[in-house]
Amino acid sequence: MPNYELRIIWRFSVVQIHTLPNSPPKQNLSFGKQPPLAWAAILFLVLFSAVCIFGGAAGILRTAYVIISFAIGIFLYVRYPLLYTGFTWWIWFVTPFVTRLVDYKSGWDPTRFMLVSQYLVTLLTLHTFLKELPKSLRQGSLPFVLAFLGVFYGFLVGIIKTSPFTAARGLLDWLTPITFGFYLFIHWRDYPLYRRTIERTFLWGVLVTGIYGIYQFLVAPEWDVFWLVNTKLTSMGDPEPLKLRIWSTMASPAPYAAMMMAGSLLLFSNKTFLRIPASAIAYLAFLLTTVRTLWGGWFIAFITFITSLKAHLQMRLFITILLMAICIIPLTQIEQFSETISDRFETFSQLEKDDSAKVRQKIYEDGLNSALTNGLGNGVGNTFIVNKKGILEPIVIDSGILDMFFTLGWFGGVFYLVAIFMAFAKSFQYSEYRFDTFMAASRAISLGMLSTLLGNSGMLGMPGMVLWGFIALAMAGHKYHVRSRID
Repeated sequence: MPNYELRIIWRFSVVQIHTLPNSPPKQNLSFGKQPPLAWAAILFLVLFSAVCIFGGAAGILRTAYVIISFAIGIFLYVRYPLLYTGFTWWIWFVTPFVTRLVDYKSGWDPTRFMLVSQYLVTLLTLHTFLKELPKSLRQGSLPFVLAFLGVFYGFLVGIIKTSPFTAARGLLDWLTPITFGFYLFIHWRDYPLYRRTIERTFLWGVLVTGIYGIYQFLVAPEWDVFWLVNTKLTSMGDPEPLKLRIWSTMASPAPYAAMMMAGSLLLFSNKTFLRIPASAIAYLAFLLTTVRTLWGGWFIAFITFITSLKAHLQMRLFITILLMAICIIPLTQIEQFSETISDRFETFSQLEKDDSAKVRQKIYEDGLNSALTNGLGNGVGNTFIVNKKGILEPIVIDSGILDMFFTLGWFGGVFYLVAIFMAFAKSFQYSEYRFDTFMAASRAISLGMLSTLLGNSGMLGMPGMVLWGFIALAMAGHKYHVRSRID
């Protein structure tokens, strides 16, 4: 349809060109990036953060970073939706790293206030959710609505059992992945542009965070050691070179591994030459996280991805895999890396002797009955439960399934699980995976993340962004291709 084509062309022109062809180039802070005003705003945040950290005024960033990043998020959300999408992912990628540098320079902040930045920027998509909700149901958004209702129920219970502030803080973890996924889905008409943005974002994301993650493993920078000592997270290894489970620029190994699982699989659908060196860095860093649950998720995602393609695309993919393997395997054999990686792989055949496996088994034994008999749920943000002796004790949950029922109860948990089932049931009915490798990779990534829910709360925070974001992209791709066939 003419109007639809004009809208796509206009959207593309907004992102790519903001001056007329015969207009003289303007000098600005964006270094030639278009649109210049948007890139100038992003560059300002980068430069301001660097000046504060290295200029002896890091403490200012604790509040300023939150305010400025949120302001830029609003500006991009209103004016440049594609840049807003990339900016949101990057805020998730780097905010924990900036926080560690600020803590190292200005002293430990136990409130971790700066980390709210990534949630506030993402929460802007709640506006789209509420605005588009009435008509979106006709477009297939019911899974997002059901998940939202389940989480909102848990939020109400959390207010009753804890406090409005505590419940609101927990709500950010649960809600932002859902509204962000809805945001990507509802822009299905611009699917090719969002596909290009996500591919470029994750290509550079795995490169930058992968290089830093390998550096972190080899050197154990002082700011990372300072953070590790203060958080007392013994599960992340010893604060020494070659003994860390890397988390790169993020807050812990699991969120970083979730991002790298997604990024490394997206490289298969990327057509630039840069994907080959990026793959070598990405897979080495991914292995150094030593997060076995995400390793298993990657394997499930890879099998799903490769079996969904046409035969000639599978052959092309095998050639890509061969080139990647030539780059990756020699790196994993380097002495500094090989011992850590091989030792972790050996635990797959010795789970009965593995401490983390025993802890997870104990959590299931103790928590399954409690979770399934907790009809109302503890509520979002409520991290304590009354034990058999009537004493409050912290809830230790290392399973997304248990977490759903502990937090949301039967009512909210069933809504959330039905939402996930509906989204994935729909995704397996699509036929466009045969020729759209990005769409195939998106479904595979979300399915891989879904498989980790048995041993990981993969629906919260960064893992949740991957789970809901990429299933939304698969759904958006399907609607776009269907509409294209009709037009």
